Amino acid sequence: MANSYGFNASQKEELAELLSEDKQKIWSQVLYGFSVGNDTIVAVALTQIGNVGGEPYWRWYGFNSRVEWCACFVSWCAHEAGYIDVGVIPKFAGCCNGVQWFKDRSEWQDNSYTPNPGDIIFFDWNNKGSSGPQDGLADHVGIVEKVENGKIYTVEGNTSDSCAERQYAIGHYEILGFGIPAY
Repeated sequence: MANSYGFNASQKEELAELLSEDKQKIWSQVLYGFSVGNDTIVAVALTQIGNVGGEPYWRWYGFNSRVEWCACFVSWCAHEAGYIDVGVIPKFAGCCNGVQWFKDRSEWQDNSYTPNPGDIIFFDWNNKGSSGPQDGLADHVGIVEKVENGKIYTVEGNTSDSCAERQYAIGHYEILGFGIPAY
């Protein structure tokens, strides 16, 4: 747009400053009416508990028919909270793509990490029902609601084809790791 409007070097420099990463919180407040923080995505996710089939999420993403929709759900929640527009959480439909996005930004922790509300939890469910071995690839994703008494409470889409709260012990073997958004 700067080129379309013929910005000079000084104007381009000012624009770069206004769009810099350290100004994200200010723009979030101005454009979306809230400060970027981890509680908003959790609040959005909690309003979706009980949704069955996931159509609002996969259709919003652009799919014309049902797909595995856990990542679409997380992306939809991030969109509703304004986090995709400010670059805090990516729009992703494949769990492995979400993991890579966080890793590329050094916003990744393995399953030994104790997460915070609003962190994005990724699971490796290869050979589900046994003790592994896991294949190191993400199969499912959700949003950390809270952590209490050694348990991680999550809100997940496409868990038994619905949006539901779940809980896991910290360090559970099926937890691949966590995306840590830069709220």
